[in-house]
Amino acid sequence: MDKAAVINQLREIGLVPVLRADSEDQAIALATAVAAGGVNVMEVTMTVPGAIRVIARLAKERPDILVGAGTVLDPETARICILEGATFVVSPALNVKTIEMCHRYGVAVLPGALTPTEVITAWQAGADVVKVFPASAVGGAKYLKALKAPMPQLDLIPTGGVSQATALDFLQAGAFALGVGSDLVNPKAIKEGHPETITADAAKYLEIVRNFRASKA
Repeated sequence: MDKAAVINQLREIGLVPVLRADSEDQAIALATAVAAGGVNVMEVTMTVPGAIRVIARLAKERPDILVGAGTVLDPETARICILEGATFVVSPALNVKTIEMCHRYGVAVLPGALTPTEVITAWQAGADVVKVFPASAVGGAKYLKALKAPMPQLDLIPTGGVSQATALDFLQAGAFALGVGSDLVNPKAIKEGHPETITADAAKYLEIVRNFRASKA
């Protein structure tokens, strides 16, 4: 899938689940449960044990899921993830060389930024979408709205503090999509044998996004 198609799919789904897990098998189970709820996007963070193998397995076994690499801190890691099947690369911070590496491979890149200076620097360096992280620590949706006011042309994904309770506020503030962590991708549900709760939460998030867009149509 080319970069434009990846960005379009991220925009269409409106969600980027952030997968953190204690093992490869738990990670696969989490991704499966989220996808069952209709959210066919998954950011596998490098903090997952065997994260690169998880990316490779999902890319091979679940072609229906758009698999990305998360918590990528350097261009070398980005390259390995891309070669194993990652279709987009996400970072918690701005590393221009990582952006350049993703451009070299024609892969969508979503670097992290927080301050207005960091956000505009990421955009000027070629970010396809800028991840605003940690959004909740600096005002949540109000902060995102403040960033978008002078920079409406920028596509921003707030991450950190996004929940079912705050999702609508972030969407109303102008979010391109929502980066959602443990409020959706909940390892505890897998440990307790209740993946269906994750599936139900994924469907609820989709409903929030769809209802918001329908209200704006």
